[in-house]
Amino acid sequence: MDSPADRLCRQIEFIVEVDKLKEVFRQTVLTRSHRAENSAEHSWHFALMVVILAEHSNHQPLDTLRILKMVLIHDLVEIDAGDTFAYDTKNMADQHEREARAADRIFGLLPPDQTAAFRALWDEFEERQTPEAKFAAACDRFHPMLLNCRTQGHAWQKHGITRDRVLARNAHVADGSHRLWEYAVRMIDEAVTAGHLSRAGTTGD
Repeated sequence: MDSPADRLCRQIEFIVEVDKLKEVFRQTVLTRSHRAENSAEHSWHFALMVVILAEHSNHQPLDTLRILKMVLIHDLVEIDAGDTFAYDTKNMADQHEREARAADRIFGLLPPDQTAAFRALWDEFEERQTPEAKFAAACDRFHPMLLNCRTQGHAWQKHGITRDRVLARNAHVADGSHRLWEYAVRMIDEAVTAGHLSRAGTTGD
């Protein structure tokens, strides 16, 4: 068993390591400057969404603290695996394997009890079976749709994404929150009407 001093050193090294998440950039852009969002900013905004929107989950009551823990650690794997664009079917093929290896390394920096706890939370999020994981996944997918709608479909237009693909990729939002999914569909249709998202067609990722 680690001494308190050794335990603290491992925890501090983990905290320093995950600072790298601030340098992993996503395809979505910020609503004001339109610069690329980084994954740490996504995690913060996503966590705030969970706190504010928890009342709209399909399942009540929720363990909100458990969800927040999932949210804060879920994307840490992108330090090694990078961010995989939601519509990049080629890179999604081995996404889970790449991210699982990253989870082993990054969470393994912590003391063993925290390593096990973090990996269990990460796996729970990935499996989307518990009410908490379903709502976390719903917010995770709702967030980039919201930013795209508020930035004139920036990432969608850049990559030639169409309405049918957005709906298909994000349909599991309804597993966590029917209200969020209904809002998302209206938001997407408004983006189509505004000319920020194509209704149909097939283009590359």
